[in-house]
Amino acid sequence: MLIISRWLICMFKKHLYPINKREYLNDKRNNNIEKCILCAIRDNDEKITKLEVYRNEKFIVTINLYPYNPGHIMIFPKRHIEDIRELNKKEKIIFRELTDRSLDLLEEEYNPHGFNIGINLGRASGASIKHLHRHIVPRYHDELGFIDILSGSKIYIEKPEESYKRLKDRFKKI
Repeated sequence: MLIISRWLICMFKKHLYPINKREYLNDKRNNNIEKCILCAIRDNDEKITKLEVYRNEKFIVTINLYPYNPGHIMIFPKRHIEDIRELNKKEKIIFRELTDRSLDLLEEEYNPHGFNIGINLGRASGASIKHLHRHIVPRYHDELGFIDILSGSKIYIEKPEESYKRLKDRFKKI
């Protein structure tokens, strides 16, 4: 039994992954645009998927096209900066308030048990986009299933476009 389990784990790690992450995993994402993906969102570039749920004078909130969980959003400043220390005082206040309000809205819509909130600065931290952004990911107790464990893959129960539809109207409250 142990031999079969190890064989299955090896097989699935090599062959099973979420289909919507194929381009991301092959590092072919954003090749159809010539600038930063977040700047392309800011500029309403026609070549990108439209998942923006909120915009004000300084920041934008968008659904992550490659989410860890349903409702995974990113908050980023309109101006292209790479480090949180580049935000001015007013931007820092707005960033914090927008984070708090986003947590409230995600909690209302998804009823998660918790959140991951993070900013990756630099390639070594896992940052794949050179534009400051904060991730907010709704999380749940016992969210790993046997497929997740055996295959090293994650089963998604909601496409990013569905998250967009669910959150677009909620963010109008801000």
